[in-house]
Amino acid sequence: MVKFSKELEAQLIPEWKEAFVNYWQLKKQIKKIKLSRIPKQPPQLHYEFGASIFDPIRFLASKFSNHFFPSDPKTTEIIQVRRKTMEGGDEEEEVYQTELVQLFSEEDEVRVFFEKLDEELNKVNQFYKARESELLERGEVLNKQLEILLDLKQILNSRRGKLNTGNFPPSWSSSPRNSDYSETTVESNNNPEDSSETDEVIAALEKKGVHFINSATARSKTKKGKPKMAMRIDIPATTPTRTISAITSMLWEDLVNNPKKEGPGDFINRKKIQCAEKMIRGAFVELYRGLGLLKTYSSLNMVAFTKILKKFDKVSNQQTSASYLKVVKRSHFISSDKVVRLMDEVESIFTKHFANNDRKKAMKFLRPQQQKESHMVTFFVGLFTGCFVSLFSVYAILAHLSGIFRPNNERSYVETVYPVFSVFALLSLHLFMYGCNLFMWKSTRINYNFIFEFQPSTALKYRDAFLICTTFMTSVVSAMVVHLLLRANGFSPTHVDAIPGIFLLIFMALLICPFDFFYRPTRYCFLRIIRNIVFSPFYKVLMVDFFMADQLTSQIPLLRHLESTACYFLAGSFKTNRFETCNSGRLYRELAYVISFLPYYWRAMQCARRWFDECDLNHLANMGKYVSAMVAAGARLTYARQENHLWLGIVLVTSLIATVYQLYWDFVKDWGLLHRNSKNKWLRDDLILKNKSIYYISIAFNIALRVVWLETVMRFRFTIIESRMLDFFLASLEVIRRGHWNFYRLENEHLNNVGKFRAVKAVPLPFRETDSDG
Repeated sequence: MVKFSKELEAQLIPEWKEAFVNYWQLKKQIKKIKLSRIPKQPPQLHYEFGASIFDPIRFLASKFSNHFFPSDPKTTEIIQVRRKTMEGGDEEEEVYQTELVQLFSEEDEVRVFFEKLDEELNKVNQFYKARESELLERGEVLNKQLEILLDLKQILNSRRGKLNTGNFPPSWSSSPRNSDYSETTVESNNNPEDSSETDEVIAALEKKGVHFINSATARSKTKKGKPKMAMRIDIPATTPTRTISAITSMLWEDLVNNPKKEGPGDFINRKKIQCAEKMIRGAFVELYRGLGLLKTYSSLNMVAFTKILKKFDKVSNQQTSASYLKVVKRSHFISSDKVVRLMDEVESIFTKHFANNDRKKAMKFLRPQQQKESHMVTFFVGLFTGCFVSLFSVYAILAHLSGIFRPNNERSYVETVYPVFSVFALLSLHLFMYGCNLFMWKSTRINYNFIFEFQPSTALKYRDAFLICTTFMTSVVSAMVVHLLLRANGFSPTHVDAIPGIFLLIFMALLICPFDFFYRPTRYCFLRIIRNIVFSPFYKVLMVDFFMADQLTSQIPLLRHLESTACYFLAGSFKTNRFETCNSGRLYRELAYVISFLPYYWRAMQCARRWFDECDLNHLANMGKYVSAMVAAGARLTYARQENHLWLGIVLVTSLIATVYQLYWDFVKDWGLLHRNSKNKWLRDDLILKNKSIYYISIAFNIALRVVWLETVMRFRFTIIESRMLDFFLASLEVIRRGHWNFYRLENEHLNNVGKFRAVKAVPLPFRETDSDG
């Protein structure tokens, strides 16, 4: 049977861990009570004057009766829990305080136990009240948002002659909400020629405090001296806001001023309403998730109080749990039913307005079921791992026997086959490191799905990552063996060298395949993130976007191999077996600079966009790090072509500055380490890994792998095959460093969420009310 402490550790909400009952500390206090009951010296029987020889028997009998026939707790009052009302801030807080009515032999330890128990009860109550009020307020705002959405739908439908009356959900109260997202003004159609139903809807909206900018009705009905509330629609985070917002605003104004004119304005209006509906639906889902977490928080803490009081009863041989549990059950976090009622209301509203009254469909959104981990995945991971090892051994033997790496053959083979196969090797290594990251994040209870905003039902698990990795590597080595066998048997190089290109095309087709197999949600999520990275300045940057962009900065060799492979096949060089076409000339040199700069440029643009959205100067400082990396990369490329002392000095200076910049940002900003006054010397106060030495080893490991650029300065002389193998080895080291960096980056992000008790996403809402001058 699993101990409750293990169950609690496994089931508690990681971001709220500090707000839960400190069950482990209370257990330690009970152990102190138990130890204080053990006599220091063995009891000695002695008889005083007037004592009876039957006294020991009476003593044992009293102990026996107390143990098997305990007294009624209703008649014997052992503790008394008082509830006090204290004024704290704007609200009154209930504080519980326990007094010992009956003396204990271990009175001091028992008093300390109940003082700590009271502290934990008060902490749980206060935290529950705070989270409950936040969720209730969010529910009020969402109800108002939904009412406005339904009214706007009614306006648009009336314009098309399809009036949709709709039923509004029960009204909570509304409260203004601020938004940090870019916005466009939503105008309503107040043309006098419109139907009377539309006028009634607009009037209803104005009664609720919502007025439309530039509308005649709003101007006529706004009272003097009373601020007018202007309704706005925010552009969602998935659109290039700066360009589109200006266009859509003009189209919307054109629709208001020319209601009879048919054109793209009506389409934009409907698209805006669809975006708003999608945002509100997502906000309801997140609200329901938050309510579920709070319900879990309440039930787990109740069980924790019950278990710890039973342990105390067992140690003290007293019946205190019943009287204290009555107080716990009357406390706010158990007695309040607001969360349960709000969950029922959200289910009803979501089913009615977002699931066409289909409760089963609604529950798929509100309570997504996680896929059960299959043992078949583990089986195939082992199978493909064995296949990879066997095939690679066969390839090494065949390559040695056929003499493919002899000096007269190595140039052609390395320049034509090596790039495409190294692409898949580096990609597979990165997937393997990501699988290790997923395993470690899960083991240490880092909520990576919440941080990356992944859907738990479709998110990639570590076994799946290992399966994809081993599948790719087995396929790559199989293709390499087939290619080598055909080449050794005298097949035409034109046909044989097409195998790597065909393999690459199959991979691209699989990546964009629309059919629902081989992790389609993950594939499409990957493509969507790549799109956001490529168009970085135009998209709002999310955590997963800049995390993936950081991965690309470690895969510059992969991008360069992709470029040379694409050139080799698009230029038709595989037909003539002339690899020099793509390895020389001005275009090749310029492409080398562009590809080496692109990942850093994308990341720098993301920093610029985040600074634009959040006005945080740290993002500009972060952008400087990537600019310095671009300068250092450009200097090293130039030095590779112009070996002289001037460029050597430039490489040393720029690379040293970039490396120091990167190391500082790694340790201080991304990992949150190197705190001088931390209780963990030069680390941070909160650490997820128990062994502190691992952090110091990781710091040294990251420093060592950050300075591998020294190889370009030392200029070791190798043959072409040795040089390619060295490049691949260094590229692999960088991928390993990035995978190692990923764990600590997400650990720091998780601890920031824990410090702010952030377990629920703050979904942006489409409508907001702002004061505007009449």
